[in-house]
Amino acid sequence: MSAGRSADGREVQIPLQQVAPSLIPPLSAAPPITPPSHRPANPWPLIESAAQQGVPAGFLPLHGGFRDHFVETPEAKYCCEACRLVLCQPRQTECGHRFCQSCINDILSHQNPMCPADREPLFKDKIFRDVCCHREIMALKVYCRSEANGCQEQMSLQQIPDHLNVCPFFEVPCPLGKCKERMMRKEIPDHLSWKCKHRETTCEFCATKMPLTDLQKHKETVCPAFPVSCPNHCSFSSLPRSELSSHQHDCPKAQVSCQFHRYGCTFKGLNQDMRQHESTFAAEHLRMMANRNCSLENKMEDVKGELMERYKVLPALSSRLSELENQNEELREKNRQMEQKLATMQKLMSSHSEKLLEVELELRSLRLLRDEVENLRGTLENVRTRLSALEQGGRSGSGSTTHTLASLENQLSRHDDMLSVHEIRLADMDLRFQVLETASYNGTLIWKIRDYKRRKQDAVAAKTLSLYSQPFYTGYFGYKMCARVYLNGDGMGKGTHLSLFFVVMRGEYDALLPWPFKQKVTLMLMDQGSSRKHLGDAFKPDPNSSSFRRPSAEMNIASGCRHLTVLCVDWSVCQVTVDTSDLPDP
Repeated sequence: MSAGRSADGREVQIPLQQVAPSLIPPLSAAPPITPPSHRPANPWPLIESAAQQGVPAGFLPLHGGFRDHFVETPEAKYCCEACRLVLCQPRQTECGHRFCQSCINDILSHQNPMCPADREPLFKDKIFRDVCCHREIMALKVYCRSEANGCQEQMSLQQIPDHLNVCPFFEVPCPLGKCKERMMRKEIPDHLSWKCKHRETTCEFCATKMPLTDLQKHKETVCPAFPVSCPNHCSFSSLPRSELSSHQHDCPKAQVSCQFHRYGCTFKGLNQDMRQHESTFAAEHLRMMANRNCSLENKMEDVKGELMERYKVLPALSSRLSELENQNEELREKNRQMEQKLATMQKLMSSHSEKLLEVELELRSLRLLRDEVENLRGTLENVRTRLSALEQGGRSGSGSTTHTLASLENQLSRHDDMLSVHEIRLADMDLRFQVLETASYNGTLIWKIRDYKRRKQDAVAAKTLSLYSQPFYTGYFGYKMCARVYLNGDGMGKGTHLSLFFVVMRGEYDALLPWPFKQKVTLMLMDQGSSRKHLGDAFKPDPNSSSFRRPSAEMNIASGCRHLTVLCVDWSVCQVTVDTSDLPDP
């Protein structure tokens, strides 16, 4: 870092990386010191490899060897065979000659490179750094690179960077940045004090600090204390810029309008004539104000009448608003109910979609069974046809026909057995399909009893005392249940009432469910007439009853209502609902 002082006496630090050394003639006498504006160009430009090799920027030459002024003439072994200057970053070849790094790179860039000293071929992998020679060269004594500016210091070559950071004769740029001038370090204080165009200065009117280049523009445009003249050319020849706007209101030569212009006065004139106008036209101004006041009063009356008309409409609007608010509340409630219904429907749709998937799988297996049955029937018909033909031929054929007939009879017997098995499986699949088609998984059973009158007569005649419904479930992995109905009643209600019971069945997931069964059960007979007077009853299961323990057989003992109605009419639709709101998810 280099140091200097600014115009106000503060010390300014200048990095060495931002400067370049001055011209030093190679191995020659120092020329006389020249003024800063006529100094020659700098022969020590920066190179990119300097920072990469741990050498301060600005120290190594861009190309070739060192051009410094050495105190004693360097020996020939320290000179480059190519540029004849003192070696910079020396490299030694296989043939024993030394070159600067930049010089050997130039030679190696040519095709078939050869040593310029003995014309021996050069190979890049056989060229190495000469560390010993580099150490000796860096210890050679040289004059300061600012010798041309008057510095007489002597030092080793490797001490040059440290010296240039403090050398008073070393050229540096202006520390203010915007200034492009260069000067010796010792000239910085004078430059910052009175030469630099960008030095900091103070406005003599408002005491604001700013660069010197901005001072004149500041005075001409924004300085609040700078004296300016009145644009109306009144008696005030000069006044601060900050007071100019307030002066415009009081300036005697300012062009103004009469303050009664809002009432209709059209006079415009100088400020100094306004008082005479106001005293002369006072009566006229009063008349204008009176007219304006009358027109305002008329307008007020009109506004009052309009307001009264609107006030009359307000009660009706208020009541209408109340009605609309009530309607809005009703619509919100309906919307909430619809959203709940929609959520319920979505759940039902989800359950039905899973149910339909199971039905489709069952249908596929059912179709396969039906195809197998049809194939078996066709095969059986073929066998019977062949058997008939053989029987006819056997009557007129030999004894071998009898043996063939016996084998065919065995085949026919086997096919009959297989057909019976498939018919049983088909019937079982039909039953399972009907159960899946009508099963409910939300805890609610709607049971439509088909052919009610005939079944009621069978119950009265004691042919079929009771009927079981299809199973229903509290969930896909929940309790399995069904309903049992005595159309002619049971027990004390026999002959006069209809008895409806709730039955807990053995399910596939009973091991995952809590026992005994504790969910509330609602039994209802649905009135299909226009009156819709449904009959129903609800009960909470008794945890001590065997009807609600985990089933060990196919189903438990039924439990329910023995006398729901005394009228023996058509109650062919039953509903059983199990409360699943507090049921845990297995």
